[in-house]
Amino acid sequence: MRIILTVAAVLISFSCSLTYAQLDLAMNNSVVYGHHHINASDIDEHKKFWVEGLGGDMVSVGESAEQAISFPNLLVFLTAFRPTGGTRGSMVNHVGFETTDIFSAVEHLTDMGYPMITKGELPKSYTVKDGIGRQGQGNIIAYVLGPDDVKVELIENKGNANEIQLHHIHWAATEGEEMRAWYTEHFSGVSGTRISQPAVQLPGINLTFAPSATEMAATKGRVLDHIGFEIDGLEEFCKALEAKGVVFDRGYTEVPSLGLAVAFFTDPWGTYIELTEGLDAVN
Repeated sequence: MRIILTVAAVLISFSCSLTYAQLDLAMNNSVVYGHHHINASDIDEHKKFWVEGLGGDMVSVGESAEQAISFPNLLVFLTAFRPTGGTRGSMVNHVGFETTDIFSAVEHLTDMGYPMITKGELPKSYTVKDGIGRQGQGNIIAYVLGPDDVKVELIENKGNANEIQLHHIHWAATEGEEMRAWYTEHFSGVSGTRISQPAVQLPGINLTFAPSATEMAATKGRVLDHIGFEIDGLEEFCKALEAKGVVFDRGYTEVPSLGLAVAFFTDPWGTYIELTEGLDAVN
């Protein structure tokens, strides 16, 4: 049986004791990143990965006891559904986090049995040892493969206040320059580059568009089903997107019982996107 867990359905009752549940960056920014939404063939396995493995906090949701996972300025929602494939091979190749101690993080994930796929994911210019990659004095990074082949990158940044926090989303794009321009225009991001690839910076997250020689599958139905942005003034934002030619799969919808509004659409390249308003008020 497929059990659908949408943002509109899960935001019934969050525990107020959680450290990470609030999207703090949304307090001073009209457009921020809000959530990852995961299709999970085994909910418990994903809880283990995102909580025990990566360090998120469990969130108990409503009388049905549905659950989600929170990180600083990020919520991860789970739907009980066997995905059609992992992140690799889809438009969104992986998601990235920064950690203050990548060596401990990799050791912990390895001890839990998660494969480190760093060597196969990095150019030959990197030296990889014990699942951790280095390029000269540059970034220290690692890639772990979670349940249902969800690919997660870890980047070390000792200067962060949080032990782990959201860093980036990494697309595999045949039209990286066009995607950069589109996301810059539609989400009011700052156009630039990251690791010599087209990128857009939003508060707390970088959207990076890696070159791909082949077109990738759409995200809907994959392990990372869709990505989510929290918008201040969502109804007007949706109208502005429609004026720019965006066709919504589900238009602006208010959910009064939750104090939440949502909308869904797919970008021109196959990335399924949810827009929310009210996620920043959740504690």
